[in-house]
Amino acid sequence: MAMTYNTMVLVLFIISLSSFGKGEEGLGASFIFGDSLVDAGNNNYLPTLSKANIKPNGIDFKASNGNPTGRYTNGRTIGDIIGEELGQPNYAVPFLSPNATGKAILYGVNYASGGGGIMNATGRIFVNRLSMDIQVDYFNITRKQFDNLLGASKARQYIMKKSIFSITIGSNDFLNNYLLPVLSIGARISQSPDAFIDDLIDHLRSQLTRLYQLDARKFILGNVGPIGCIPYQKTINQLTENQCVELPNKLALQYNGRLKDLATELNENLPGATFVHANVYDLVMELITNYAKYGFKTASRACCGNGGQFAGIIPCGPTSSLCSDRDKHVFWDPYHPSEAANIIIAKRLNEGDPKYISPMTIQELRDL
Repeated sequence: MAMTYNTMVLVLFIISLSSFGKGEEGLGASFIFGDSLVDAGNNNYLPTLSKANIKPNGIDFKASNGNPTGRYTNGRTIGDIIGEELGQPNYAVPFLSPNATGKAILYGVNYASGGGGIMNATGRIFVNRLSMDIQVDYFNITRKQFDNLLGASKARQYIMKKSIFSITIGSNDFLNNYLLPVLSIGARISQSPDAFIDDLIDHLRSQLTRLYQLDARKFILGNVGPIGCIPYQKTINQLTENQCVELPNKLALQYNGRLKDLATELNENLPGATFVHANVYDLVMELITNYAKYGFKTASRACCGNGGQFAGIIPCGPTSSLCSDRDKHVFWDPYHPSEAANIIIAKRLNEGDPKYISPMTIQELRDL
């Protein structure tokens, strides 16, 4: 399973789903790019070590009667929750699913993949995963399918005016690349954090520009969450309940500063495009720091997992210990938030606080 925690992912998913809604031609499309926080089942179709299609994942996902779907949580992702609030009739279909054909794709397509990152080398410990480059390649295929379904002119308007592109990626580039023991030692000797983050931003700029050239105009960019605070990191570093690992959080903050600058740059340089920045880091840190205020009893221990003080080493599966009060845990497994946490994150994002969403709200982006 993906040792990744892209809560930002969640943010993006949300936003992308909020694109549904308007106009005489019905709903727009939600195009979701990212990692395990927004993967809705693509990794089910890959020979990979990162999978969530085993119980008890999905135990609270009503749409599947509690069966696993490939979502890395016990229930709905943030995107699912916000989509429901906006009246979205269908979730974006995973690109690799056999169902991703015909009119089903008009609601949107999900390209996200557990273990995926901005860099192609990220997540190689899982053998297979869809990097951001591959996800953009797959959107290029979808783009041609839209021309066939709607005709070239109508397809272009549908994608430019009515559809939202959410990008939630970057956590794995640190957790399962730069910071990974053994595999990354060579990279860290040859690359400073500054140089590695430069590389990430350069690659992401190129990937977002490719999407723009394929008619993407409305974007949500989620930043990297406090990856030093996930149960996996706390457990392997033998921290106390209220401590977080300093280096991963420091790197995330450094990257996040550059990501915000990139959003500003692209808003200025790509005519007609709007990039909304989702500050997942501060939102999730608020939840972790003040968990009791939000009705949780722990922001350190995984509900489903095994190993160490916080059940943070072995990913969630049939042999994992499982908590009885899932709605009292911020984290479902060693890396990913619970549905209860996702509900709160979705609510805060939907409220449009400029501390978390800028320069406009999700609804304002949708209505442009």
